[in-house]
Amino acid sequence: MSSYQSVSGQPIAAAVGQPGAAEVERTYKKVFWRIVPFLMLCYVVAYLDRVNVGFAKLQMSQDLAFSETVFGLGAGVFFIGYFLFELPSNILMHKIGARIWIARIMITWGVMSALFVFVKTPTQFYILRFLLGLAEAGFYPGVILYLTYWFPSHRRAKIIAVFMSAIPVSGIFGNPLSGWIMQAFHNSSGLAGWQWMFLIEAVPAVAVGIATILYLDNGIAGAKWLSEPEKRLLADEIAASQPKQKANAHSLRAVFRDPRTWWMSLIYFAFVTGQYGLTFWMPTLIKSTGVSGAFNIGLLSAIPFICAIVVMNLLGHSADKRRERRWHLIVPALFGAVGFTVAASFASNTVVSIAFLSLAAAGVLTCAPLFWSLPTAFMSGATAAAGIAIINSIGNLAGFASPYMIGYLKDLTHSTQSGMYVLAGMLVIGAIATWLTPAKLVNR
Repeated sequence: MSSYQSVSGQPIAAAVGQPGAAEVERTYKKVFWRIVPFLMLCYVVAYLDRVNVGFAKLQMSQDLAFSETVFGLGAGVFFIGYFLFELPSNILMHKIGARIWIARIMITWGVMSALFVFVKTPTQFYILRFLLGLAEAGFYPGVILYLTYWFPSHRRAKIIAVFMSAIPVSGIFGNPLSGWIMQAFHNSSGLAGWQWMFLIEAVPAVAVGIATILYLDNGIAGAKWLSEPEKRLLADEIAASQPKQKANAHSLRAVFRDPRTWWMSLIYFAFVTGQYGLTFWMPTLIKSTGVSGAFNIGLLSAIPFICAIVVMNLLGHSADKRRERRWHLIVPALFGAVGFTVAASFASNTVVSIAFLSLAAAGVLTCAPLFWSLPTAFMSGATAAAGIAIINSIGNLAGFASPYMIGYLKDLTHSTQSGMYVLAGMLVIGAIATWLTPAKLVNR
């Protein structure tokens, strides 16, 4: 008689006709390779279009006479649009289906990104960043929700960590690419380098959006590449891992009234503050150490992301293996705080700054994927659709506050040090809030 891994993680005897451990793992490997690399590609494109404004700033601010505050506000106003349409977008995806909705998101944000070529004034910059946020709203929480359709809770930390490796991957390849485009195409056909960057990097979003319609399935039932036994196996594992819901738990009002939703939002807000402070301002931070040339800045800014991709996947695997969530979040958050603090203290030293920005990146970018194993441990179905969207919406308001705050402080103090210290403090707050979260709620 064979045995297989139960939802609780303990080997149990399998009845006749039930799948063995090898079959379970083979099925999940099949699902992984079918959907996760494609979703990673989507997120690489999404994240690049979201944060490439940080590279555009190297030329754009001078060409258009934008102050640090104008740039910070423009970078952040993206998240106001994102916030307003996040919840409706996720609910619509749950009803319409992931395939069409994710494709719609990608195509519209690609179009919006290309329109930055025409920006001349701060107002135009603000409007387009806001519209880009509206267009992209729902993509990230939609994918997190989509992954809950395929993977049970005890597998999600590792899967989400792999998916979110797209963030450092976009930095590793996207930052040098952005720098190269800005240098190589500068003043070609009458367009500045930053204009070419927006135009060229918008194309993949539209192309991948079209591919999404042809490639993705809405869920297990519609996956023609799975056999019927494989579909039953996956459906049974998902059903067995679903948390028990109260009778009214699927109502939107219940999600809003659940204090756990707001506690998770606080934690995520703290971590996202660090994440977007890092990704939007890293090119400027590296330039301030004395590095010149957009391509050189792009190459150096890839180093912290290389460190991050290793750490986030190691800790994601460890969190699932040990079924422990809190300390796998607390430790990288505190290391991230140390990284920001030391990098700020040695802002004129390129080597030290890059080393500790790498520590900060490894810490803060690890927090995001591991965080989502917390709320998805006690949310499912329609509750998860609404809850994930609410948490992500509120948390991503930090994407507005963080760049704007750093830009304002940089104009005020003519230094990025104070802003970096604030980022470190927010990571400490997130670590404390995670520590105060009951282990029995999230350790699954």
